[in-house]
Order: sequence, then C-alpha cells, then structure tokens
Amino acid sequence: MTLVKYLKSTDLKSWLAELAEKNSVFAPRYEGDSVIFAPFDPEQEIYTKSAATVPPKKTVFPQSEKLVDFTYHKDPENPGKTLIDGKEVLPQGTTVVFGGRPCDVRGFSMFDRVYLTKETTDIYYKARRDNTSFITIACEFTESTCFCHWVGSSPSDPIGSDVLAVPVKGGFLLTAVSARGETLLTSKLLLEGKPKVEEAEEVLDKVMENLGKAPDLSKSPGKLLEVFDNMEFWEKVSAKCISCGTCTYLCPTCYCFNITDEIQGLKGSRIRSWDNCMSALFTMEASGHNPRPTKAHRLKNRVGHKFSYYPDLHDGIISCYGCGRCIKSCPAGVDIREIVLKAIEFMPTVVEE
Repeated sequence: MTLVKYLKSTDLKSWLAELAEKNSVFAPRYEGDSVIFAPFDPEQEIYTKSAATVPPKKTVFPQSEKLVDFTYHKDPENPGKTLIDGKEVLPQGTTVVFGGRPCDVRGFSMFDRVYLTKETTDIYYKARRDNTSFITIACEFTESTCFCHWVGSSPSDPIGSDVLAVPVKGGFLLTAVSARGETLLTSKLLLEGKPKVEEAEEVLDKVMENLGKAPDLSKSPGKLLEVFDNMEFWEKVSAKCISCGTCTYLCPTCYCFNITDEIQGLKGSRIRSWDNCMSALFTMEASGHNPRPTKAHRLKNRVGHKFSYYPDLHDGIISCYGCGRCIKSCPAGVDIREIVLKAIEFMPTVVEE
C-alpha cells in the first residue's frame, strides 16, 4: 500500500530541519528577483507557490565542479620526463531537494540515458544521482508558458520523484513514490494522509482541466529533419533570438559541458562547467571553422536535438518536459512551441515548371 502523509505548512521548516541533520537539504527561496535552490536555512522563507526561476539541476549536475586534482613532478630516474599524479574528486554525502516541480526532476531522466549507459557511466553524475532524493511539489495551477502535457508529462508526473507533495488546505499531502521516499516520511511531524487524498485528487484534476488539449508532436522528429536544410525557415524563426543562452542555462534537460584545466605552478584541477549550444564559440574548431556559424544554425540544433535527434536515439522520448522556462525568461520572446508547430505544419513551396 502506498505510504501517504499530511504535513502542515507550519511544520515544513521543522521537517526540513530534521532531514538536514543527516543530509544536505536544498529548498527554493528568493535571491533578488529570482527564486533559486539554495541550502536550507530556517531563517529564510521557503517559496512554494510556483516553479522556481531555475530548476534544481545543479544539485546533481553542478554548474561548475572539480573532477580531478593533479600534480606535475619530475621522474627521479629520468629528469627530462615529467609525470602527472591525478586523484578523482568524487562527491560525498547525501542530499535532499525539496520544492522542485515534476518537470524539473523528470529532466534528470534525460541525463540518465546519456550519462548512465552500459557503454559509459559518468562517475561524478552517478555519485550525486544515487545519493540525491527529490521531494517535488505538484502544480496546482499552470502558467501560459507551461506545456508539460504536450510532451507526455503532467503537473503531477511522479517520474524521478521520491516523494510527491500535493498542496491541500493547510499543508501538503505527501505520497512516497519510491522506497527511498518512504524513508523520508518517518517523522513524527507527519500526520495520517488518507483523509486528504480526495482533496488532493480534486486539486490535480482541476489543474489538468486547465491545461486544455495538447497538439500531436509525434511528427516532430521527421518534420524537423525535413526542414533541416531550409535555412530560410530557420532564419525566420530565429530572427528575434539574441544568442544569450538563457534558454539553455534554465533548461532542466540540457546537459552540455566544457572541460578546462586550471593550473597554478605544478598543481592544478580539471573543471567541468555548463556550456551553451547557443553560444557562437560552442562549436568553434581549432582550425577556425565553425559548423554552426549563425544563430539560425544554433537554434536549429537546439530545437532539433530536443524534438528530433534525441527522440530518434531514445525510443521517441522528447528531450523537453515543457517547464516553459525558456519561453518565460527569454528576453526576446522566442517560443520553442511555435517553432516546433511551424516545422510540423511546414509545407515546401512547389514550383510549377
């Protein structure tokens, strides 16, 4: 039987404080005008009204992380030879992330298919993924930029969550989604949840009704390939884009990175940092050639990857969960939904001889 508990809003901080005794706990809070995921601080207000400005991606895939420490030294038997000693810097401890939305957390399933494969396992990502638990909050209302139902998800999608919290009167109904989630619901602060189940179901039914009907995106992989070489199409849909990269940095499913070595004297560290496919330098080759020289080429790759290339590689699964951050925070008003629909509807002009 599924474990369900009820948490009063007034007990939220106390519960997170209990979890923080054995884990690093992150929760959404305001920082300036933005809502970010930061280490839990009982003195700071926890924001739970809507999705944060940024997803909790960095809790498992840090914006910048040290991979290896290394030292150069001379070979005592051959002074003309330099040796390198390296030591991996693996993440330690366990983490609990509270307050992400289902679309945020399901985004990690995109990473898993790339970083946790039979052929290749990213040990840094795996260490954090295996030791991070997610308590997500189901959405009780949607914004005009939300489109999770377009891509096979929903405001209460449990995939990737360990505990799903549904806002109800006076607090949250907490449902364990995984065995790990059950271990998070042992506090004496949590009350019996069964009396709140019906109310929670009404909340979820209402938000689904508000989403309306989703368009059929099953043709997007093929249609985007059809317009791949039509640069007139891509120049039109990218006209407003300013190549700032906001869409990539705020996306819960973007996983591109760059590697740099930072060296001081004979010691150094290898650093992995997020990178941005909308940047002009992202594909710049050492020769000076850039296969994606314009913003139209770069936006074509971004949209194509999410709605065509990734689905072709991964059983039709679209590499987007419709959080809408790329739309909401784009300073130029580029809407990825419009681009995909235009590609699906595009009909080449037939020239009669």
